[in-house]
Amino acid sequence: MGMDIHLQAGELAGWLNDAALPLWRQKGFDGEGGGFVETIDMKGEPTRADRRSRVQPRQVYCFAAAGRRGWDGDWRTAAEGGLLYFDRVYGQPGGFYGALANADGKLIDASFDLYNQAFALLAFAHLAEVLPERGVEMVGRSDKLRRQLEARCKHPLGGFEEDDPPRLPLGSNPHMHLFEACLASEEMEGFDRVAWANLADEIAHLAMDRFIDAESGALREFFDHDWAPFPGEKGRIVEPGHLFEWAWLLLRWAERRGNAQAIVKARRLFEIGEKDGTCPDRDVVVMTLFDDFSVADPTARLWPQTEWLKAAIRFAALTEGAERERYLASAGRAAAALQRFLDVPVRGLWRDKQKADGSFVEEPAPASTFYHILCAIYELEDCLKRM
Repeated sequence: MGMDIHLQAGELAGWLNDAALPLWRQKGFDGEGGGFVETIDMKGEPTRADRRSRVQPRQVYCFAAAGRRGWDGDWRTAAEGGLLYFDRVYGQPGGFYGALANADGKLIDASFDLYNQAFALLAFAHLAEVLPERGVEMVGRSDKLRRQLEARCKHPLGGFEEDDPPRLPLGSNPHMHLFEACLASEEMEGFDRVAWANLADEIAHLAMDRFIDAESGALREFFDHDWAPFPGEKGRIVEPGHLFEWAWLLLRWAERRGNAQAIVKARRLFEIGEKDGTCPDRDVVVMTLFDDFSVADPTARLWPQTEWLKAAIRFAALTEGAERERYLASAGRAAAALQRFLDVPVRGLWRDKQKADGSFVEEPAPASTFYHILCAIYELEDCLKRM
């Protein structure tokens, strides 16, 4: 199996550098109006779909990360232009970012979403790394946004409210992306390491104590105001893609802090994701389970396959012997699942949804998925190097 994964890593890297990055740079970045498009259709042309604010910093991250990895295309124009557009179109007087604009760059939903602020923080960290001349500016912007979030919606028991005034349910998912931004920020030159590490620790412990069910070891999505599971069906939702994504993040955190408990929790998250979260017939990660691990939605989207790959390959890098072989085999399955979504007429695009019968939904490729794919390909390369 070991050889397989090296082959898959090479194929994926070729796809990324030779097809996906050039296509999304040329067609996915709107040179005239600025900013990134929401989707590219299956013929390879940008659509005029409304643009979610999260797509902007996610694409900024992609091109900044590609620049750092030595991709030879014009990543800089896209990364800097994307941030400029994000600020101009979505930036609010209070310092937060709104939610949705139309294709002409007119804001149509200015509402606050914790999730979107988390991605702004991720973009600041990666831009600081790849554009040292803007490092001081990014540190300042990042600190300011973190402080504003703490002032607006800090939760008394840890973590964050969804908004001010509070609204329910509370969610684990925005915390996952804040956690990811913290892990990036605490490592960046010039960033307030202590502040970011403290927030990362707070979120890690909140996940281990509240988000993850003490008995089953599964991670829930929705919570009441005291971080108890939200009443009714919503509180029973478990997303396998997020089980893998949290496992990957907790492994990264555990390795830095020497925290054994986080590794135990991550291992269990992975186990549930692999055993109950994958469809045996299609060998893909499905969308949602209930907390008894029965399937709530058998649709498979692309992004959970990338999170399966990231978690599996990092577990492989941190283990040895038979255990490593088992995780490598799992990573091989995840890479194969991902590759099926990338098999489209125009190389560099992707399918987003596979139905229970194995057919794919005919629709344009969403830009928001690029962040998942690119991160998984880089993580695969890094972990294989470590081994």
